[in-house]
Amino acid sequence: MPRKPMNFAVLIKTKNVFVLKKTAAIIMEQFDHKNHWENIYQNKALENLSWFEPNAEAALKQFEDLKISKQANIIDIGGGDSLLVDHLINLGFEHITVLDISEEAIIRAQKRLGHLAQKATWIVSDITAFKPTESYDFWYDRAVFHFLTTQKEINQYLEIMFEATSANALASIGTFSLNGPQKCSGITIKQYDEKDLVQTFNTYFERLFCTEINHCTPSLAIQQFIFCSFKKR
Repeated sequence: MPRKPMNFAVLIKTKNVFVLKKTAAIIMEQFDHKNHWENIYQNKALENLSWFEPNAEAALKQFEDLKISKQANIIDIGGGDSLLVDHLINLGFEHITVLDISEEAIIRAQKRLGHLAQKATWIVSDITAFKPTESYDFWYDRAVFHFLTTQKEINQYLEIMFEATSANALASIGTFSLNGPQKCSGITIKQYDEKDLVQTFNTYFERLFCTEINHCTPSLAIQQFIFCSFKKR
């Protein structure tokens, strides 16, 4: 699917990154999430981050199982400077967008990719403030959704996701399971089991399949995730 032109009334381009104007104003009131993540990416190397996954195996398995087309319009929610975008570019995926709250994370990924960074679109935004300007065929989220712990934030996410996705779009959502950690990077998260995750998305998205995945962190700790794949209703 061809990309639609970016809406520059909504996005500002700075340092080759699109930054949402209203992001700072809509960050959750009691905790400065943006500053928290900027600090992490300014002070920790990629390979020392708990979510580091050198081969992006779990993510690429989702792409394979869902038979995501190389021409699909893909968005990686909270992609930061993860290596997934590198693998997708190398595999020939043509329309990739990476969204993250941290500008530092995006800049790190761009520097690592060099000229290949031009093969992706980069957006800096809190997901609850995201104003989509095009439709995505595949919405991939590994461990952003579980940071939303109030019903208001969850509803905002679901409405934005529905607005941002094309008819019959596919999605993959990964969160810590009930057997996973209760915090991530010092922030309390919301754990899910399959039933709760499916029920949360059920209004807008139909369950396809779910699976539990054990992620081994660089410190050799095991974090259990629940991943559910959906199709837009």
